Amino acid sequence: MTPVKARAVPLARAIRGLRALRLGPAADALRGGPVAEAIRRHRLIVVLRRIEPLDRLLALVDELAGSGVRVFEITFDAPSAAEDVAAVRAHLGGRSDKPFLVGAGTLVGRDRLDAALRSGADFGVAPVLDAWLVREAVAAGLPFVAGGLTPTEILAAWSAGATFVKLFPASAVGPALVREMRGPLPEIGLIPTGGIDAKNASAFLDAGAAAVGIGSAFTKGDPATRRALVASLSSAPMSSLP
Repeated sequence: MTPVKARAVPLARAIRGLRALRLGPAADALRGGPVAEAIRRHRLIVVLRRIEPLDRLLALVDELAGSGVRVFEITFDAPSAAEDVAAVRAHLGGRSDKPFLVGAGTLVGRDRLDAALRSGADFGVAPVLDAWLVREAVAAGLPFVAGGLTPTEILAAWSAGATFVKLFPASAVGPALVREMRGPLPEIGLIPTGGIDAKNASAFLDAGAAAVGIGSAFTKGDPATRRALVASLSSAPMSSLP
Protein backbone atom coordinates (compact mmCIF):
# COMPACT_ATOMS: atom_id res chain seq x y z
CA MET A 1 0.00 0.00 0.00
CA THR A 2 2.81 2.39 0.83
CA PRO A 3 4.32 2.45 -2.71
CA VAL A 4 0.87 3.15 -4.19
CA LYS A 5 0.32 6.09 -1.87
CA ALA A 6 3.78 7.42 -2.55
CA ARG A 7 3.06 7.47 -6.28
CA ALA A 8 -0.48 8.88 -5.89
CA VAL A 9 0.55 12.22 -4.40
CA PRO A 10 2.99 13.23 -7.19
CA LEU A 11 0.51 12.00 -9.78
CA ALA A 12 -2.29 14.13 -8.33
CA ARG A 13 0.03 17.13 -8.28
CA ALA A 14 1.06 16.48 -11.87
CA ILE A 15 -2.57 16.33 -12.99
CA ARG A 16 -3.33 19.62 -11.24
CA GLY A 17 -0.23 21.14 -12.81
CA LEU A 18 -1.25 20.06 -16.30
CA ARG A 19 -4.75 21.48 -15.73
CA ALA A 20 -3.25 24.80 -14.63
CA LEU A 21 -1.10 24.91 -17.77
CA ARG A 22 -4.17 24.31 -19.94
CA LEU A 23 -6.02 27.11 -18.18
CA GLY A 24 -3.11 29.54 -18.52
CA PRO A 25 -3.99 30.77 -22.03
CA ALA A 26 -7.69 30.92 -21.12
CA ALA A 27 -6.98 33.00 -18.02
CA ASP A 28 -4.70 35.32 -19.98
CA ALA A 29 -7.34 35.74 -22.68
CA LEU A 30 -9.96 36.76 -20.12
CA ARG A 31 -7.54 39.19 -18.46
CA GLY A 32 -7.02 40.92 -21.80
CA GLY A 33 -10.59 40.49 -23.02
CA PRO A 34 -13.36 43.05 -23.50
CA VAL A 35 -14.94 42.53 -20.07
CA ALA A 36 -11.67 43.10 -18.22
CA GLU A 37 -10.84 46.08 -20.42
CA ALA A 38 -14.25 47.64 -19.70
CA ILE A 39 -13.79 47.19 -15.94
CA ARG A 40 -10.36 48.82 -16.08
CA ARG A 41 -11.74 51.67 -18.20
CA HIS A 42 -14.77 52.46 -16.07
CA ARG A 43 -13.03 51.69 -12.73
CA LEU A 44 -16.31 51.27 -10.84
CA ILE A 45 -18.46 48.22 -10.08
CA VAL A 46 -21.74 48.99 -8.33
CA VAL A 47 -22.64 46.09 -6.03
CA LEU A 48 -26.38 45.52 -5.68
CA ARG A 49 -27.26 43.23 -2.79
CA ARG A 50 -30.83 42.05 -2.24
CA ILE A 51 -32.55 45.02 -3.87
CA GLU A 52 -36.21 43.99 -3.88
CA PRO A 53 -38.68 43.90 -5.51
CA LEU A 54 -37.52 43.75 -9.13
CA ASP A 55 -39.18 47.06 -10.03
CA ARG A 56 -37.09 48.80 -7.36
CA LEU A 57 -33.93 47.13 -8.65
CA LEU A 58 -34.59 48.17 -12.24
CA ALA A 59 -35.40 51.74 -11.19
CA LEU A 60 -32.12 52.02 -9.25
CA VAL A 61 -30.15 50.52 -12.15
CA ASP A 62 -31.78 53.00 -14.54
CA GLU A 63 -30.89 55.93 -12.29
CA LEU A 64 -27.28 54.80 -11.89
CA ALA A 65 -26.91 54.09 -15.60
CA GLY A 66 -28.15 57.59 -16.29
CA SER A 67 -25.47 58.92 -13.95
CA GLY A 68 -22.74 57.11 -15.86
CA VAL A 69 -22.39 53.70 -14.19
CA ARG A 70 -21.58 51.00 -16.72
CA VAL A 71 -20.70 47.95 -14.59
CA PHE A 72 -23.08 46.31 -12.12
CA GLU A 73 -22.79 43.30 -9.84
CA ILE A 74 -25.84 41.51 -8.48
CA THR A 75 -25.06 39.30 -5.50
CA PHE A 76 -26.21 35.69 -5.49
CA ASP A 77 -27.23 35.52 -1.83
CA ALA A 78 -30.89 36.02 -2.80
CA PRO A 79 -33.16 33.35 -4.33
CA SER A 80 -34.06 35.61 -7.25
CA ALA A 81 -30.48 36.54 -8.15
CA ALA A 82 -30.24 34.64 -11.43
CA GLU A 83 -33.57 36.02 -12.62
CA ASP A 84 -32.50 39.50 -11.51
CA VAL A 85 -29.30 39.31 -13.57
CA ALA A 86 -31.24 38.24 -16.65
CA ALA A 87 -33.84 40.97 -16.12
CA VAL A 88 -31.25 43.71 -15.59
CA ARG A 89 -29.26 42.63 -18.65
CA ALA A 90 -32.41 42.69 -20.78
CA HIS A 91 -33.47 46.06 -19.36
CA LEU A 92 -30.09 47.71 -19.92
CA GLY A 93 -29.94 46.22 -23.39
CA GLY A 94 -32.85 48.45 -24.35
CA ARG A 95 -31.05 51.66 -23.41
CA SER A 96 -29.50 53.81 -26.13
CA ASP A 97 -26.34 54.42 -24.06
CA LYS A 98 -25.28 50.76 -23.89
CA PRO A 99 -23.14 48.66 -23.57
CA PHE A 100 -23.27 47.70 -19.91
CA LEU A 101 -21.87 44.79 -17.92
CA VAL A 102 -23.87 42.84 -15.36
CA GLY A 103 -21.94 40.43 -13.17
CA ALA A 104 -22.85 37.85 -10.54
CA GLY A 105 -21.45 38.34 -7.05
CA THR A 106 -21.07 36.27 -3.87
CA LEU A 107 -20.43 33.14 -5.93
CA VAL A 108 -19.65 30.56 -3.28
CA GLY A 109 -20.03 26.97 -4.41
CA ARG A 110 -20.80 25.18 -7.65
CA ASP A 111 -24.56 25.77 -7.52
CA ARG A 112 -24.17 29.55 -7.56
CA LEU A 113 -21.58 29.40 -10.32
CA ASP A 114 -23.89 27.28 -12.45
CA ALA A 115 -26.78 29.67 -11.80
CA ALA A 116 -24.59 32.63 -12.78
CA LEU A 117 -23.59 30.95 -16.03
CA ARG A 118 -27.23 30.20 -16.86
CA SER A 119 -28.23 33.79 -16.12
CA GLY A 120 -25.86 35.14 -18.78
CA ALA A 121 -23.73 37.09 -16.28
CA ASP A 122 -20.81 38.92 -17.87
CA PHE A 123 -18.43 38.12 -15.01
CA GLY A 124 -18.35 36.44 -11.61
CA VAL A 125 -17.18 37.64 -8.21
CA ALA A 126 -16.44 35.79 -4.97
CA PRO A 127 -15.65 37.23 -1.54
CA VAL A 128 -13.11 34.48 -0.85
CA LEU A 129 -10.66 32.32 -2.76
CA ASP A 130 -11.87 28.93 -3.93
CA ALA A 131 -9.23 27.91 -6.46
CA TRP A 132 -11.37 25.10 -7.84
CA LEU A 133 -14.26 27.50 -8.47
CA VAL A 134 -11.93 29.98 -10.19
CA ARG A 135 -10.65 27.26 -12.50
CA GLU A 136 -14.19 26.09 -13.31
CA ALA A 137 -15.29 29.65 -14.13
CA VAL A 138 -12.27 30.29 -16.34
CA ALA A 139 -12.76 26.98 -18.13
CA ALA A 140 -16.35 28.09 -18.84
CA GLY A 141 -15.09 31.40 -20.27
CA LEU A 142 -16.41 33.52 -17.39
CA PRO A 143 -14.11 36.34 -16.23
CA PHE A 144 -13.77 35.81 -12.48
CA VAL A 145 -12.86 38.11 -9.60
CA ALA A 146 -11.70 36.01 -6.65
CA GLY A 147 -11.35 37.32 -3.11
CA GLY A 148 -8.11 37.82 -1.23
CA LEU A 149 -6.80 40.00 1.59
CA THR A 150 -3.18 39.03 2.22
CA PRO A 151 -0.34 39.00 -0.33
CA THR A 152 -0.34 35.20 -0.21
CA GLU A 153 -4.08 34.98 -0.89
CA ILE A 154 -3.86 37.56 -3.66
CA LEU A 155 -1.07 35.66 -5.43
CA ALA A 156 -2.91 32.35 -4.96
CA ALA A 157 -6.06 33.80 -6.54
CA TRP A 158 -4.07 35.11 -9.50
CA SER A 159 -2.21 31.82 -9.90
CA ALA A 160 -5.57 29.98 -9.95
CA GLY A 161 -6.56 32.07 -12.99
CA ALA A 162 -8.53 34.98 -11.54
CA THR A 163 -9.12 37.84 -13.97
CA PHE A 164 -8.88 40.31 -11.08
CA VAL A 165 -8.54 39.88 -7.34
CA LYS A 166 -11.17 41.37 -5.07
CA LEU A 167 -9.38 42.96 -2.11
CA PHE A 168 -11.94 42.23 0.62
CA PRO A 169 -12.69 43.70 3.05
CA ALA A 170 -10.66 46.60 1.69
CA SER A 171 -11.48 49.02 4.49
CA ALA A 172 -9.65 46.72 6.92
CA VAL A 173 -6.30 47.32 5.20
CA GLY A 174 -6.66 50.64 3.36
CA PRO A 175 -5.08 51.96 0.14
CA ALA A 176 -1.55 51.37 1.43
CA LEU A 177 -1.79 47.64 0.74
CA VAL A 178 -2.75 48.29 -2.87
CA ARG A 179 0.20 50.64 -3.28
CA GLU A 180 2.66 48.19 -1.71
CA MET A 181 1.41 45.28 -3.82
CA ARG A 182 2.14 47.22 -6.99
CA GLY A 183 5.86 46.84 -6.36
CA PRO A 184 6.35 43.06 -6.37
CA LEU A 185 3.14 42.09 -8.22
CA PRO A 186 2.19 44.91 -10.61
CA GLU A 187 0.47 42.52 -13.03
CA ILE A 188 -2.30 41.65 -10.56
CA GLY A 189 -5.35 43.88 -10.95
CA LEU A 190 -6.91 44.57 -7.54
CA ILE A 191 -10.53 45.62 -7.02
CA PRO A 192 -10.94 46.88 -3.43
CA THR A 193 -14.45 46.21 -2.11
CA GLY A 194 -16.02 46.43 1.32
CA GLY A 195 -16.31 49.74 3.12
CA ILE A 196 -15.55 51.77 0.00
CA ASP A 197 -17.31 55.14 -0.14
CA ALA A 198 -16.89 58.76 -1.19
CA LYS A 199 -14.21 59.28 1.46
CA ASN A 200 -11.76 56.61 0.31
CA ALA A 201 -12.66 55.42 -3.20
CA SER A 202 -10.37 57.87 -5.00
CA ALA A 203 -7.50 57.00 -2.64
CA PHE A 204 -7.74 53.33 -3.60
CA LEU A 205 -7.74 54.22 -7.29
CA ASP A 206 -4.80 56.57 -6.87
CA ALA A 207 -2.93 53.78 -5.06
CA GLY A 208 -3.18 51.67 -8.21
CA ALA A 209 -6.42 49.71 -7.95
CA ALA A 210 -7.84 48.55 -11.28
CA ALA A 211 -11.33 49.49 -10.10
CA VAL A 212 -13.36 49.74 -6.90
CA GLY A 213 -16.51 47.90 -5.88
CA ILE A 214 -19.06 50.01 -4.02
CA GLY A 215 -22.33 48.80 -2.54
CA SER A 216 -24.00 50.45 0.43
CA ALA A 217 -22.68 53.93 -0.39
CA PHE A 218 -24.94 53.72 -3.45
CA THR A 219 -27.87 51.68 -2.18
CA LYS A 220 -28.28 53.64 1.06
CA GLY A 221 -27.65 57.11 -0.37
CA ASP A 222 -30.07 59.52 -1.99
CA PRO A 223 -30.01 60.24 -5.75
CA ALA A 224 -27.95 63.42 -5.38
CA THR A 225 -25.33 61.62 -3.29
CA ARG A 226 -25.16 58.78 -5.80
CA ARG A 227 -24.69 61.15 -8.73
CA ALA A 228 -21.96 63.04 -6.92
CA LEU A 229 -20.08 59.82 -6.12
CA VAL A 230 -20.20 58.59 -9.72
CA ALA A 231 -19.04 62.01 -10.95
CA SER A 232 -16.15 62.11 -8.48
CA LEU A 233 -14.85 58.74 -9.65
CA SER A 234 -15.28 59.62 -13.30
CA SER A 235 -13.08 62.67 -12.82
CA ALA A 236 -10.52 60.97 -10.57
CA PRO A 237 -7.09 60.95 -12.24
CA MET A 238 -5.62 57.64 -13.34
CA SER A 239 -2.88 56.30 -11.08
CA SER A 240 0.61 57.36 -12.05
CA LEU A 241 2.06 54.22 -10.48
CA PRO A 242 3.81 51.72 -12.79
